[in-house]
Amino acid sequence: MTTSLTPSVNQAMQTTETCNNDLKQGPWFLDLPGMPGTYGPGASQDDSAPSHTPKQQVLPKDYQQASDEELHARIRAAKKTLGDRVVILGHFYQRDEVIQHADFVGDSFQLARAAKTRPEAEAIVFCGVHFMAETADLLSTDQQAVILPNLAAGCSMADMADLDSVEECWEQLTDLYGPYGDETIIPVTYMNSSAALKGFVGRHGGIVCTSSNARAVLEWAFERGQRVLFFPDQHLGRNTAKAMGISLDQMPLWNPNKPLGGNTEEDLHNAKVLLWHGFCSVHKRFTVAQIDKARADYPGVQVIVHPESPMAVVDAADSSGSTDFIVKAIDAAPAGTTFAIGTEINLVQRLAAQHPEHTIFCLDPVICPCSTMYRIHPGYLAWVLEELVSGNTINQITVSEDVAEPARIALERMLSVVPPAESTK
Repeated sequence: MTTSLTPSVNQAMQTTETCNNDLKQGPWFLDLPGMPGTYGPGASQDDSAPSHTPKQQVLPKDYQQASDEELHARIRAAKKTLGDRVVILGHFYQRDEVIQHADFVGDSFQLARAAKTRPEAEAIVFCGVHFMAETADLLSTDQQAVILPNLAAGCSMADMADLDSVEECWEQLTDLYGPYGDETIIPVTYMNSSAALKGFVGRHGGIVCTSSNARAVLEWAFERGQRVLFFPDQHLGRNTAKAMGISLDQMPLWNPNKPLGGNTEEDLHNAKVLLWHGFCSVHKRFTVAQIDKARADYPGVQVIVHPESPMAVVDAADSSGSTDFIVKAIDAAPAGTTFAIGTEINLVQRLAAQHPEHTIFCLDPVICPCSTMYRIHPGYLAWVLEELVSGNTINQITVSEDVAEPARIALERMLSVVPPAESTK
């Protein structure tokens, strides 16, 4: 697909307030030797990156120094040469300079499923973040290689729940509850998690969820157990469970750095949903004060936020839902509607460009994109594509079979759950 849109975040930042001036640089400066392993500038810049955060080799100077026009021409030429041998997936939160070259655009699971419609493709280039590429590898064939243009494109939320911490949590909970009978606890992991955690829930009778089917998945889990351990995003879990009528005092927060997650045994015995201490740094930026200002500035504005936003923000909004929900709500609105959107800035700006009949703006007045989506740049895309033309597969993401087998089971359970239409609150 090819689109012609208004300037992306990367370009708009030149004249607009941003959360970090380093966003104006090419992301390859973060790959230089001696640079600390961080998520980089953007919404996750203050999050603590684990020691195992992947490092990307320095992008060859040829790609760093090429003009935007040259990079786009080289990407188009490589795609033409490769033809059906390659499919490019672009996440909603990617910059427009990348999206214009994508064969499919969507959320992480939509894209992984879209890749399955191209079985002839030898390479799947996933312009997103690491856990998304892992999911694509889980769902692709053995003959296909999944490529992440920048290996440092991780996810701070996904990293907030690591396998060792979750297994330690599970051991404490099964010691407390017992692994069988009415005390059974069902693990549920959000799609925004590592393949290792998808494998964990697959081994323990659990399931994966997305932001669009989280309620249906929780209902599935409660048909099988008395409690749910939900990770890594506390806000999606809390907002979903609250909408199901579960009280806040039945949703204790599990801090992996404290015994029993910082809770008493009584708290945990009374619990229905145990929420992991994780969050999305993009959606954590949205506030009720921003919603109040939007309503004051634009009477009649429709406020839509992503359910990864804090509970008070979701409660104050007119509606909440997944990125796909937000896109469809704007598509269906009558001309002249004003929207204040609480999700990643690249998607908001793209929706504003695609819908000139509406007034669309981001709740957060400061441009602060997803730090790790920002790591994908046309330079990296041109590099991996031209290497494919030369017969070299670089930055391949592979999930080992011992992890992949139970992870696929968890994903298949998710696919078996048919969600109702997304709730507006």
